[in-house]
Amino acid sequence: MSIPFFIASKYIKSKKDSKFLSFFTVTSITGIALGVAAVNLALSILGGFENTIKEKTIEFNSHITITTYGNNNINNYTKILDKIKQTTGKDLSSISPFIEKDAIIKSKHLSEGVKLHGIQLNFENSRLRKNIISGKYSFNYNNSDKGVILGRKLADKLFVKTGDRITFFTLIDDKPPSPENPPAIEQFFVTGIFESGMAEYDDLNAYIDFKEAQKMLNIPDQCSGFNLRLKNIAKIDTVREILSGKLGYPFYVRDFYQINKPIFTWLELQKKPIPIILGLIILVAIFNIVGTLLIMVLEKTKDIGILKAIGATKRTIIKTFLFQGLYISIAGIILGNLFALIISWLQLTYRLISLPANIYFVSSVPILINFNYNLIISLIALILGILAALIPSYIASKIKPINAIRFE
Repeated sequence: MSIPFFIASKYIKSKKDSKFLSFFTVTSITGIALGVAAVNLALSILGGFENTIKEKTIEFNSHITITTYGNNNINNYTKILDKIKQTTGKDLSSISPFIEKDAIIKSKHLSEGVKLHGIQLNFENSRLRKNIISGKYSFNYNNSDKGVILGRKLADKLFVKTGDRITFFTLIDDKPPSPENPPAIEQFFVTGIFESGMAEYDDLNAYIDFKEAQKMLNIPDQCSGFNLRLKNIAKIDTVREILSGKLGYPFYVRDFYQINKPIFTWLELQKKPIPIILGLIILVAIFNIVGTLLIMVLEKTKDIGILKAIGATKRTIIKTFLFQGLYISIAGIILGNLFALIISWLQLTYRLISLPANIYFVSSVPILINFNYNLIISLIALILGILAALIPSYIASKIKPINAIRFE
């Protein structure tokens, strides 16, 4: 064991000389721990938000969506379907045509505006099936009546459950209703209720059978667009550009990032304050370490003088206080990481912190633990802790032995 390390360890372990000094040491360690924990939790929450929302948007929007400009119906959609398959080739995992129209849904208690989706259950490539929480993933009610699948929030708002009857009102050809063009009015039974975890989807979407939607809207050979899922999501930009060039006008090819741009822009905006927060936490940590070591220098001035008098070099003195700064930094970093991991585990396990889903898209604070971030933050904190310890260490090394021994 080196002499500077031995002396530093004695100073750290000693409690009889100065309780005041021990208090400041504990305060500095606590300050660094809270700073490290705060940054780790902030990054974990932002990563959790991004990951959760990305998963949810992919589940209900697929990787690529093809519609037309103006959201007009696509004629002879089966021919376009074949063309898309030929263009994407081996990159395509699945493709599903859909119909999407604005509609009014009415129950016995309330009427509400919704997005009405006509989908093919056997070919639907979203994750609607796994999000069913009540009823079944089917559009058949009692093997004869037409069924509809609703979001949980929408069902709660309408005061309906599986087996209840609802009515849809929608325009045909998107034209105002008239005696010659009356609105489509159809009754359905609720066969399933889903919950995605995102209020925006659960409150807005209703799903019926693709063929029933065609019949209801009188569009026997048309659809609104196609949902594509790729085998490798990393190729999403390449496939989107190839499809855009091959299909041309009037087709509008977008990936899930573009469709949900406001959400991802909001996520990026949340990351903007992180450097400021990190900078403030770093400043607090530096002042904690500097202040603690300066007090320690004052407390140990006489000891420093004795050490120098018996032959200790400036380098030995600097190393002694650097070791103390290193101890404070490492202790704070370890405690901060442990605290952040415990909080993250509690949130992941028990969902202690809930959120208003209509504002934040999710019902509880999501957490994504990334050990790479933890390592980077710990290294930055450690380097800055060592740099902060240099100032009082240098001051201690400049103390003259005679003045130090006479110091009271």
